[in-house]
Amino acid sequence: MLPLTINMIELNGNEKYFDLPKSLPTNSSNPGTIKNGDLMLYGSKTLVLFYKTFSTPYNYTRLGSVNDTTSLASALGGGNVTVTFALE
Repeated sequence: MLPLTINMIELNGNEKYFDLPKSLPTNSSNPGTIKNGDLMLYGSKTLVLFYKTFSTPYNYTRLGSVNDTTSLASALGGGNVTVTFALE
């Protein structure tokens, strides 16, 4: 499955999302605080990459995180982006 290149849509000035074609298994909970670089699953089909830290009332399934978030917000910028996910 990896690397995976997808077109992600901007939402709320703090995240990019992509609706997957198929559902994934979930283990959702409320993280309380979303951190810059968190990669989460919202529901069972929406992949979300966060580029700002903030509190949330929503439940997510944690999938992973970006190791170096130093320039993540500026790299993702405003608007929709193409993102490639790969394992190190």
